[in-house]
Amino acid sequence: MSAQVKAVVFDVGRVIVQWDLRHLFAKLIADKQELEWFCQNVVTEQWHFQHDAGRPLDDMVPERIAEFPEHAELIHAYRSRFLETIPGPVPGTLDLIEQLAANQIPLFGITNFGAEFWYQFRPTMPIFDSFEDIVVSGREKLAKPDPAIFKLAQSRFDFPASAMLFIDDNLANIEAAKRLGWQTHHFDDSDGLAQTLKEQGLISA
Repeated sequence: MSAQVKAVVFDVGRVIVQWDLRHLFAKLIADKQELEWFCQNVVTEQWHFQHDAGRPLDDMVPERIAEFPEHAELIHAYRSRFLETIPGPVPGTLDLIEQLAANQIPLFGITNFGAEFWYQFRPTMPIFDSFEDIVVSGREKLAKPDPAIFKLAQSRFDFPASAMLFIDDNLANIEAAKRLGWQTHHFDDSDGLAQTLKEQGLISA
């Protein structure tokens, strides 16, 4: 039998808010095939992950423009219009967070998010006022699924791993947390998460 969950720890992108580079670049690239090529080869999630892991945009952006000079304007848009890659909340998750907060369940976050973009994004989301702490990969220069970010989070949140429920859409991150003794929920949608939270007695059935 699992230990009682005493705190809930959320990922942010694709759990609390929707995120896809295409949300921005579909506004700037009319041709669908060209859009897919651009997002698979130029401003890619893999390349963006460098910023999540702590690399400054001042290094990344000029380097990418040198590699793809014909796409300089679009690469600049990645930097100046990043918040447009986040069109809104994932349906249902904010309501679950509000229920947890109303039940006085301690709330935390571990997110792969570039520090510069986090400073732009955080003020747009008052729901995070309910969180006691959020570990942001770009600030710490540690990113999921590196075990070190989970160990850092555990020390900051001050709960045993076994007493925390970690919610993430990325299976590699879930497996990394599990290996360190965290309870986990692999997020697909808010209905599935609601069921887990009810089973744990964290929100009303």
